[in-house]
Amino acid sequence: MLALFYIFIGIAIGVSFWQITRIMNLRDVIATDEDNRKQGKYSLWFMAFFYAMMIYCLIFMNVIMLPESASIEGEHDDILFNITFWLIGIVQFIMQFLIFYFTFKYRGSKGRKAKFYADSHKLEMIWTIIPAVVLVVLVSYGLWQWNNVMDLSDAEDPIVIEVYSQQFRWDARYAGDDNTLGLGNVNYIKGINTMGVDMSDKNASDDKQVTELYLPKGRKIHFKFRSQDVLHSAYMPHFRAQMNCVPGMVTEFGFTPKFTTEEMRQNPEVIAKTIGINKIRKSKGEEELYEFNYLLLCNKICGASHYNMQMKITVVEQEDYDEWIAEQPTLASIIK
Repeated sequence: MLALFYIFIGIAIGVSFWQITRIMNLRDVIATDEDNRKQGKYSLWFMAFFYAMMIYCLIFMNVIMLPESASIEGEHDDILFNITFWLIGIVQFIMQFLIFYFTFKYRGSKGRKAKFYADSHKLEMIWTIIPAVVLVVLVSYGLWQWNNVMDLSDAEDPIVIEVYSQQFRWDARYAGDDNTLGLGNVNYIKGINTMGVDMSDKNASDDKQVTELYLPKGRKIHFKFRSQDVLHSAYMPHFRAQMNCVPGMVTEFGFTPKFTTEEMRQNPEVIAKTIGINKIRKSKGEEELYEFNYLLLCNKICGASHYNMQMKITVVEQEDYDEWIAEQPTLASIIK
């Protein structure tokens, strides 16, 4: 309702401005050569400012960019991002220069007439075929990467984990020794059975429910996602992984962690970005220290506490993972 109110305010301001220009006869004023000359120079000044801000953001705001992908599959996401970024960046640099420069060079003048140029089949072929070919290549690469993340049939001995979302928290359930998750449904939610696991399913008894994700380095992780209430989005930015959690259905993806949490904390790139983030926070009056941790975030605005919906992810060596998972109780020992 508030958004609709703002829309009405914007329309009212627009109508008022239109009426004022009509009353003051501003729309009938013809620009002089001096006006055109000033506007042409202003466009050059704005171009300089625009490029300065763009270069500043590319250099000094790099601290907020993610470090190298922490999953093997995510490497292709980074490659696709870099290719797209450089293509768009180069084209944008060239096109912005042409727009502002031509605004100055071909500014209005009493002694100058616009040239009528009907069409050019050659130019139309160039600006149609080249973007089409580029898009086909990018989309094909993207589809290949999508299949790479979604096709879990060839994974050898993956770890199967269910991630369960609800306003405003995450829970996780590890498949037991049989590496098969028991069935789950919201109708089974009762008491401490907060994930709605069907305990009559023989595959559910050895499952293990946790509130923090532990993942072994170098082993395929097969994630399955459910939602209890509204649409959520499981977002693991450092692994370049994201999937919607949809009520009433199971979604999934997989990836292979390649850096432990400790390795990321000792990574020079991560350390540099951590120092940069600390400087940004201190400039805003926040003095708390920042220590790197992998996080599972919700990337859908799912309600008032959406911003606080996160789960810590710790990546360890296989031996440490085996020790940790052995310490976790099974659902059969908790839910009677």
